[in-house]
Amino acid sequence: MALQNAPPVQANLVNYLWPLGIVVMAPLFLPGMSLAPRHVIAALMGFAGAALAILGGRPADPGAPLWAWGYIPALMSAFIWASYSLLTKRVKPFPTSAIGTFALISGVLALLCHVWLEPTVSLSSTDWVLIALLGLGPVGGSFFLWDAALKRGDARQIGVLGFLTPLLSTLVLLTMRSEMPSLSVGLAALMIVGAAVIATRKS
Repeated sequence: MALQNAPPVQANLVNYLWPLGIVVMAPLFLPGMSLAPRHVIAALMGFAGAALAILGGRPADPGAPLWAWGYIPALMSAFIWASYSLLTKRVKPFPTSAIGTFALISGVLALLCHVWLEPTVSLSSTDWVLIALLGLGPVGGSFFLWDAALKRGDARQIGVLGFLTPLLSTLVLLTMRSEMPSLSVGLAALMIVGAAVIATRKS
């Protein structure tokens, strides 16, 4: 909904407030967890790096609206993912393998939303194969690894490390296009890695 009703680059940037949300909301969701200045500094520095990676130093589209209602679902998406990530540390411990069940339920709900909110789309056999490979590979794997990380690590530090996502996706895209990273992408990498070092440094 966000990408369809707001400029995609800007909507994606709003969505990437979720790592910042994990950091700043950690004390609200997790008893006994405090927020040190270094966590706030690292989160803001990481978000700035993520913004630089997403925007890639490109000038803003002069035709893009200053405001679009699609920013609201982008912000909601960021809040939902941040709060979900934190709340998984509050519930009774469950095996990471249960993520497969969660994915099945959310997949059914997604199909219902598609039927209700979107025009029907016909998928070819190739589409189904690619979807299955995505589910079994990078998408499914990322959910399992994310859950395992949250069970074993500090949510504040993991939130900052989450800013690596837009940077890595940008680098993968550049690699697929056989393009060299720009100076802005290199600076984004330094900012995000620096933020991760600050967040994980022992006080």
